[in-house]
Amino acid sequence: MHFFKPTYYKSLLLLSFAFCACSSPTENLSINTTEPDFDPILVEMDSIQVSGDLGDFKVTKSQKQIEEGLQIITFKFEAEKPSELKPVSLSFNFPSVDINGYWNPTNNDRTNYYRSPLSSKASQWAPVLTLYNNRLQNRITFALSDALNKVDISSYLREEDVKFYPNIRLFTERMPKTTSYEIELRIDTRPLPYYEAVEKVSAWWASKPEYTPLAVPDIAKRPMYSTWYSYHQGITAEEIIKESAIAKSLGTDAVIVDDGWQTLDGNRGYAYTGDWEPDRIPDMKGFVDGVHATGMKFILWYSLPFMGENAKNFERFKGKYLFYWNGQGTWIMDPRYPEVREYIINTYEKALDDWGLDGFKLDFIGRFSAQADTDLTARNGRDFASVNEATDHLMTEVMNRLKAKKPDIMIEFRQPYIGPLMRKFGNMLRGTDVPNNAVANRVETTTLRIMAGNTAVHADMFIWRKEESVESAALQILNILYSVPQLSVRLEEIPEHHLNMIRYWFKYWNENRDILLDSKFIPSNPSANYPMLTAHNGKKQITTLFEELLVRPESDNLSALDIVNAKGSKIIMLELAKDWKGNIAVFDTEGNEVLNKSVTLKAGLNRLEAPLSGMIKLTK
Repeated sequence: MHFFKPTYYKSLLLLSFAFCACSSPTENLSINTTEPDFDPILVEMDSIQVSGDLGDFKVTKSQKQIEEGLQIITFKFEAEKPSELKPVSLSFNFPSVDINGYWNPTNNDRTNYYRSPLSSKASQWAPVLTLYNNRLQNRITFALSDALNKVDISSYLREEDVKFYPNIRLFTERMPKTTSYEIELRIDTRPLPYYEAVEKVSAWWASKPEYTPLAVPDIAKRPMYSTWYSYHQGITAEEIIKESAIAKSLGTDAVIVDDGWQTLDGNRGYAYTGDWEPDRIPDMKGFVDGVHATGMKFILWYSLPFMGENAKNFERFKGKYLFYWNGQGTWIMDPRYPEVREYIINTYEKALDDWGLDGFKLDFIGRFSAQADTDLTARNGRDFASVNEATDHLMTEVMNRLKAKKPDIMIEFRQPYIGPLMRKFGNMLRGTDVPNNAVANRVETTTLRIMAGNTAVHADMFIWRKEESVESAALQILNILYSVPQLSVRLEEIPEHHLNMIRYWFKYWNENRDILLDSKFIPSNPSANYPMLTAHNGKKQITTLFEELLVRPESDNLSALDIVNAKGSKIIMLELAKDWKGNIAVFDTEGNEVLNKSVTLKAGLNRLEAPLSGMIKLTK
């Protein structure tokens, strides 16, 4: 079944060309204007107030001007004896001039910048906030150097004077006593595209030795099959090996076996989790070998901190738990105990040795957190006082020992644990669970791309019902083209035209992976859910439309321009600065070519058409 009849479609497209050839709307309607020029926002070091109960601590500030519009202000808290750091605020203000939106790493509503709350720590988001103008240029981006401990950021707009009042809250989560603490506040007011301002923050973090990102093997940037939405906990080795063979033929290179392999309990809780014995898959080595025989790599799910109340090892670690997760039937292990860390690390080492795994999906690291009654001392068998520092040490040892055995090990984390500290331990960062929600998947993966540097950004695994039209099902893929796809539908059950569609788009993705993932990435307006996404390497550009927006070449040297139609209409408007003489090819979402001809597109506006979930390829 094809959405367009080729002869009918060709006639529509030729009419579009005829319209463009006889009209040049930009020639007579152009208006000579200059872009508005607003003064940069100024934040002086002395205007930043430190307020709260400082107790025994004294605070000093120092400023370093990196270049015009970029400064780093350092705050040092020092006490003569070990003391508790109590909550304090760093606050300043500036006029709300030429500000129309905000970006931060969360998935919050981005329309209302009246408040822009963010709470970050090692396992939760990242401490950065950007305010930008209507041209999507940075007005001010501020970021913190401490991605380990909890930081709360907000930027309240005060209606009485129409000023922003950024407020950075430190030490709202209890920390062990100390004599010193230092944090840097990076303030960037340069007129960059908002996403470039964030990219530079990401590079700043990555330049710090304590945040050096984990190397990313090539396989981490290839499409994968996930068992979660397709099978949930009800997996069998036989079914997944069959699915792996089909998935490999469609263009995937690895399978992620999710929760369920370790227990026969299918109630979606974790009461029996923690022993990490393959109760549901007795011959795990045979399972892994079977998947490998299909040509696929094998990644296995683990929940880092859990020890279920019914696990055989529960009594062994009694007294060495942080808290009980009510409703899930599991306790959270305390990584401050060396024997807890060693148990966790040995579990992964043994799985790697015995089963021949290629990577791990490590889930729920955010549950390693101190509670109100946690004793924050290195006593009674604990060699760390801080839970955050112990978690950092645990994960550093996990990676050191796994990489010693397998240098190209793959480790996946998912939102919200996607910050600079997590890039030390994970080379695959995935969007959080948004089953069958293509738009949310686009928003999450785009937000991740902006700040992830060269770490592989993966889409949440996508699923659709077999009754879906092929054009509708394709949207699950088209919305995440600029991240690594994770497929999670039962491939033996979906229609043939769905398989054709997956095969076509995965082939296209693999052929253009270097552009989609590793070239210049240009996201559009965050407050509109990124309605157009573009990537280009100077020679080839790939633009995906989700709304009715104008496509423009991003380089004067393009020889190829692909326009993916992921919106609800067929019309594509292309604006050219100069004539484009070459070839146009149009494809439907299964890869069937419905038009291929030589064409000259004139400078100005050109009205083209593409099938729903299809594509136009222009070449010179």
